[in-house]
Amino acid sequence: MSNLLWKSLVVSPAVLGATLLVSTTAMAAPSTSTQVSPAKQLGVSEVAQQPEILAQTTIDQVNRYSNEGNQNNSQSQVTSVSQFSDVQPTDWAFQALQSLVERYGCIAGYPNATYRGNRALTRYEFAAGLNACLDRVNELIATATADLVTKQDLATLQRLQEEFSAELATLRGRVDSLEARTAELEAHQFSTTTKLVGEAVFGVTDAFGGINGNNNNAVFQDRVRLDLQTSFTGRDVLHTRLAAGNAQAFTLANGNAGAEGTQTFQVGNGNGNNSVSIDRLTYEVPIGPANVYIAASGGEHSQYAAVNNPYFFDNTDGGNGALSTFASESPIYRIGGGAGIALNVPLGKGGGILGNSSITAGYLASNANDPGLNSGLTNGSYAALGQLNFSVGDRVALAATYVHGYNAGGGSLFNSTTVNGNGIGPVVGTNQANTLIDAGSSNSYGVEAAFRPSNKLSVSGFVSYHQVTGVGQNDDFNAWSYGLGVALPDFGKKGNVLGIFAGAEPYSFNRPGFGGNNDIPYHFEGFYKYRVSDNISITPGVIWLTSPGQNSNNDDAIIGTLRTTFSF
Repeated sequence: MSNLLWKSLVVSPAVLGATLLVSTTAMAAPSTSTQVSPAKQLGVSEVAQQPEILAQTTIDQVNRYSNEGNQNNSQSQVTSVSQFSDVQPTDWAFQALQSLVERYGCIAGYPNATYRGNRALTRYEFAAGLNACLDRVNELIATATADLVTKQDLATLQRLQEEFSAELATLRGRVDSLEARTAELEAHQFSTTTKLVGEAVFGVTDAFGGINGNNNNAVFQDRVRLDLQTSFTGRDVLHTRLAAGNAQAFTLANGNAGAEGTQTFQVGNGNGNNSVSIDRLTYEVPIGPANVYIAASGGEHSQYAAVNNPYFFDNTDGGNGALSTFASESPIYRIGGGAGIALNVPLGKGGGILGNSSITAGYLASNANDPGLNSGLTNGSYAALGQLNFSVGDRVALAATYVHGYNAGGGSLFNSTTVNGNGIGPVVGTNQANTLIDAGSSNSYGVEAAFRPSNKLSVSGFVSYHQVTGVGQNDDFNAWSYGLGVALPDFGKKGNVLGIFAGAEPYSFNRPGFGGNNDIPYHFEGFYKYRVSDNISITPGVIWLTSPGQNSNNDDAIIGTLRTTFSF
């Protein structure tokens, strides 16, 4: 066994040389002026640099090769490389060819004394040449003529090994590290199709200002979301999001302020006792040029429509944007929610005023799962959205939005977080702008814009108008809302954001039964998100509300918050 192993080792240069020469012959460029590298002078081929054989096997090539055989162009015995008229000592592969021909006798040319080294090689010719060399190697082993392998061959191999020892060691280390990491991932992978994205928010918050401070206490609240993002094709995504929390909004102005001052982490907490529920089940998939959005539960318009409020909006009330639901996005996107379908179709193919523009249409039903009267997918509460998005380069974005809503049995106008829209409180705006006494429809119009003059400054804002028609007497009203925000990204440190937002939360004047309060409820907000690491951020901020409940006689409310967000 040891003798056979030794014979195999000593003739290994022949195998190496044959393989290298045949490969380099197959991949040689037509030009003969190639600069000879030191590695080539030592007999190293270009296999690693050109991994594909240039010749492609076709029926014509097979026939052409067969015809060459019929014309007696088969390889003949060649004993010296000098017999080839087209091989010169200056050719970079001359030494390798000379060794294979004169030392091992396993490479032959054509009867016309040519080698045709720059000619494209068919796969059949490659197989024939390699087979001839392997046959010669087997013959050497069988006849114990291993002495044909010289010390110079071994010295060349040893010199190559020493010259590239550092590179080989580095490569070996990288491969070992990669294999270890791959094994670790395979052993602990969650799923081959699903990744887990999570967010946990801790919020310490309190309300101040006269009666607002007396009616509220400092609280420590939390909300956790676990989003299972599954992709079946690499382009689609199925969101299965679990949520739990205990956060709830403050009671301001003796409960007459509605949802003013509601913060994003106080939304989507179920019954508020940290019980777990599925608060989002949606599927997004591209079909042709369009992107299709399907919501089975927990769908919101801002999940599929561009809200154009960068640095304030974060993943539908996420923990990395503005503090409040009002500053996060225009209230028009909070009309309705639940289950339904949406379509986003791009306009243009890049460049020009329609470069990244699109048209969006969506339909969400609040109680699509209920088969009862005044419920279901089409006979219950719903909201249909249409939006035209314009982009001018990567600095300006505009959107014109229309939402038609219907509420089957009272409740709130701005309520995007519930499966059943009846009797659930709002998430933004005053009671006057929200309360639907009975069934009614609404037509809402909005304009949203964002302008980024530089990478260090972003300006965004919105205006919305809502016209509500109720079925009961004196149940018709109009509502307004508007806001403007300025964000300074990377302020003080990369990843940090300083944000200032001001505007008027949704309000409505002259509604019967609401005391004739006609003061505008202004909202001022400032926050600074400090990025501790890639996964942790701390956001201190202040919300100042004037005339809560649309009544200037009510004490202003000031809400102070320290929010910590863990993302993973």
